[in-house]
Amino acid sequence: MINIGILGAANIAPKAIIHPAQDRDDCQVLAVASRDLEKSEAYAKEHSISEALDDYDALISHPKIDLIYNALPPNRHADLTIAALKAGKSVLCEKPFAMNVTEAKAMVAAAEKSDGHLIEAFHYRFHPAVIEFLTLIHHGEIGDVRSMNGKFNVTIANKPGELRYIKELGGGALMDLGCYTLHLSRLVSMKEPEVTSATAILSESGVDAAMKAEMNFDGVKGTLACDMRGETDREIVFTVTGSKGTATLDQYVHPYRQFTLTVETESSVRTFTEKDDEKRYTRSTYAYQLDHVLKVMSGKASALTGGADAVQTMRAIDAIYDAAGMGPR
Repeated sequence: MINIGILGAANIAPKAIIHPAQDRDDCQVLAVASRDLEKSEAYAKEHSISEALDDYDALISHPKIDLIYNALPPNRHADLTIAALKAGKSVLCEKPFAMNVTEAKAMVAAAEKSDGHLIEAFHYRFHPAVIEFLTLIHHGEIGDVRSMNGKFNVTIANKPGELRYIKELGGGALMDLGCYTLHLSRLVSMKEPEVTSATAILSESGVDAAMKAEMNFDGVKGTLACDMRGETDREIVFTVTGSKGTATLDQYVHPYRQFTLTVETESSVRTFTEKDDEKRYTRSTYAYQLDHVLKVMSGKASALTGGADAVQTMRAIDAIYDAAGMGPR
């Protein structure tokens, strides 16, 4: 039995780790820690978690915990993840991996010296629809890749305490939304980007409420757009244009929520949706992510995210911020 501890009484944790773990018999969420014991206790009661703690270090040093899910804001990813790895734990760390590439390198170095595993929680990466999207592109169904265009636009209310609008906590549209588009661009091209331009629209708090970036992936043009402003229309789509056609994945971040995969060539137009295999496709990205984490911990798989992959994504995020005149976090 793998015992899981959660750093932070976070809103993301129920769907990201608690519910997927409750559907299995080989792992359980044993404890949650926040800085407020009353909050931890209420959270633990609501989600049937055995132990509530008011100290992050107590969770990290907990003798029964095997895997720590770091659900805290990005500014606490590096220090607490490194501490957990030094304590011999494995860590599933929320995206974005760190505040900047320097922190990311330190986290990966700590993982390499530890007995634990470090995985970045790019949950979308593990879903069959995304895997099939990547496979058909890499197998040449649309020919040689010429360009990529990714968008992740969704309203995030700028209310008091909202971490995505607080720069010191690692907020910003690129950090929270655009990181997905950037990561998928790297997976599609299998190359690292040169950022040619970037433009940010800043919120009153100084974070990027919207970001657009142009990149070159060794001859493949990539464009990225993300927008979390209140007036934005929801749009989560990634299109790849090749020498023989195009492939578009709508809802690529949460494909279990009615995705559409369209492959268009000169000879045909094919469309796939969750109705083609509801059992596989409607299972959540987070459930597939937990599958992968547990396989990695048991030695049955190598981590698909984290390590050099996480460092390169963070390096590119820093470069986009530089190009937008904001500088890395």
